[in-house]
Amino acid sequence: MGVGTVSRVINGSASVSEATRRRVLEVVAELGYEPNATARALSTGRTRSVGVIAPFFTRPSVIERLRGVAPLLAASGYQLVLFDVERPEQRTGVFRSVIGRVDGLLTISLAPPKAELRRLAAAGIPVVLVDQAHESVATVTVDDVEGGRMATEHLLTLGHRRIAFAGDTVDGVHGASASSRRCAGYQRALADAGVPLRPELVKLRPHGRHATEIAHELFALATPPTAVFASSDLQALAMIEALEALGRRVPDDLSVVGFDDVELARYAGLTTVAQPLQDSGTRGAELLLSALEGEDVLQARQHLSLELVVRGTTAPPREGETGREERGLKTATDGMISQSSPT
Repeated sequence: MGVGTVSRVINGSASVSEATRRRVLEVVAELGYEPNATARALSTGRTRSVGVIAPFFTRPSVIERLRGVAPLLAASGYQLVLFDVERPEQRTGVFRSVIGRVDGLLTISLAPPKAELRRLAAAGIPVVLVDQAHESVATVTVDDVEGGRMATEHLLTLGHRRIAFAGDTVDGVHGASASSRRCAGYQRALADAGVPLRPELVKLRPHGRHATEIAHELFALATPPTAVFASSDLQALAMIEALEALGRRVPDDLSVVGFDDVELARYAGLTTVAQPLQDSGTRGAELLLSALEGEDVLQARQHLSLELVVRGTTAPPREGETGREERGLKTATDGMISQSSPT
């Protein structure tokens, strides 16, 4: 039996008879032979690896998504290769670096530039995007704008009118991020309720722990907010920690809403907008595996639902706070009328 025949059996070639295939596999099992992954990739052009690009992969929301991706890939015989992107300069080369190393690419929150998409397509590497809309690749998304509206509307329904927003600045890594879309939903809910947007209540910072700084700024205002919508559970929980350090109580002094419903949020009793993080990873992996089997998934657009989960970090404003908010609203409105009146 020749080396070429053995190679064809190991690599799954159809040009070998069933009897020969069985004999080769029996010998392989008897010897305990395991194919060299690098050599096999060179001979077949397949690495049996899938790349996952995950900006800020230590974020709880990203970890939850990876929990949905990893088991499915392993069950399908693929190795997961993780590519982290935390700095803008890393984005430039990350999409090129996967070529020749993976058979397919799942990217979380970070959309490939058009030029990189062309290179990936030319290399025969299918791409699926999770947590970012895109017109040229298969996507799994939620409606972040609607989620921001849901969170803010909950606070408005409780009677809050001075509602702050804490989120991420638009950066060179993400571009228009989920945080900016959730902020748009926050603004939409205020506008629908006839509540003016107050720029001093919108606090945007680069990714990181800035909750202490934001908490100090909010409570240094002449009329502090009575509620805050944070664009992620991580930010919301950091905000609660910062408030406690200031001697403030949640929800007595400030109601707090997050976004994601990560595991820690459930233990902390955080009111949040829940999205199916693990399911989004699973759905993305399923689409990518379908593409690797030759199916056309380019037009696949999967939209997952959101749910407001009310727990213990939100409540109506304390007695007297509503009146103070309404007086502040009237003063602001009078000021706007005065500014728009002819002199």
